[in-house]
Amino acid sequence: MLRALSTLPLAALLLTACGTEDDSSSPATAPSSAPSASSDAVETAGPEERVAVTYDGGVLVVRAEDGEVLLDQPVEGYPRLSPAGDERHVMVSAAGGFTALDLGAWTEEHGDHGHSFTVDPTLTDFVVAAEEPGHVVPHHGRTALFDDGTGTITAFDPHDLADLADGEPALDTWELPEAHHGVAVQDGHGNLTHTVGDEESRSGIRVTTAAGAELAASDECPGVHGEAFAGDVAVFGCEDGVLVVEGRDIRKVASPDAYGRIGNQAGHETSPYVLGDYKSDPDAELERPTRVSLIDTRDATLRLVDLPASYTFRSLGRTPDGDGLVLGTDGALHVVDAERGRVSASLPVVDAWEEPIEWQEARPTLRVAGDTAYVTEPATSELHVVDLTTMRTTATHALPVVPDELVAVTG
Repeated sequence: MLRALSTLPLAALLLTACGTEDDSSSPATAPSSAPSASSDAVETAGPEERVAVTYDGGVLVVRAEDGEVLLDQPVEGYPRLSPAGDERHVMVSAAGGFTALDLGAWTEEHGDHGHSFTVDPTLTDFVVAAEEPGHVVPHHGRTALFDDGTGTITAFDPHDLADLADGEPALDTWELPEAHHGVAVQDGHGNLTHTVGDEESRSGIRVTTAAGAELAASDECPGVHGEAFAGDVAVFGCEDGVLVVEGRDIRKVASPDAYGRIGNQAGHETSPYVLGDYKSDPDAELERPTRVSLIDTRDATLRLVDLPASYTFRSLGRTPDGDGLVLGTDGALHVVDAERGRVSASLPVVDAWEEPIEWQEARPTLRVAGDTAYVTEPATSELHVVDLTTMRTTATHALPVVPDELVAVTG
């Protein structure tokens, strides 16, 4: 169902309905057919962790245990990766739209135990067309895709990706009045939270029902960018703090500086804290920050934590128990104690590096899956595997490409 969401008051809200898909759209690349959930599946003795890694011109799928390349898929345009929300698939954002990549490893839970399976990884036929594919946000069993070029939001159940042989996921689609670089979230009740803006600026967020009725809104978030969750509480970054959203309740948390931009965040299912970046120089061509922010969603407060090095927007993660992780330009993985607001441990992982000027240029990148942190090192074309329970680097794999973005699944 296609719904037009207006920023007018509720009494003036206009809704329209039409088709959900454009069959004439071109995919991000020419994908191969996807297997069904069980057609070629092989049961394994336990979960097999796999990692998707982009490079200039494509994406690899690598087995985490030994670094074996299981798939080398060419992709047109500049590919980006996001978790699809089912712990098996990844959404590849590239020329033409969002395409589901099946990493081919998953576990089916059966009460007190699970059965693990693998198939060959493949780029599937499931494509959501987009002029400028942007943020992908899985939450509460729904995954929302945002098209920056049209302001179109598309949401679906990511678990339906396991049964593509039986049909593609049903899509819900909304059209915003103004296209912008935005983000959207659909919750378990079907309500939608999305950013508000246009090509020139972004000002806040809006919460609506699935039918478009406004539940809450805030215009107190200049430059709104990025989102993360502390359980069911959402945090959206602003140029002067964050918005904390819980149902219809929106609270503004101000930065300690007049310009204190938080644009990238990392959340946790059980921790009340959200880890964010923090930039305070509005005139910098490229600010290399050395502080991160910790937002306590219980009382809507913000603390800053000093780091021994700078970092980038691909440096943030969380430990299994909810502490923060920051990959610094000193080459170390720093643990940020969320309760005490300080760095509690550091582990050297890569050589020291400097953030490149262009954001698309490859730089060391951090991703966490379960108890494992994965860190790329473009300078050496390597993938490092870190056990977060022991804070030890357990493996380093040579890659046949210069790695850029990555997403991992526990299998």
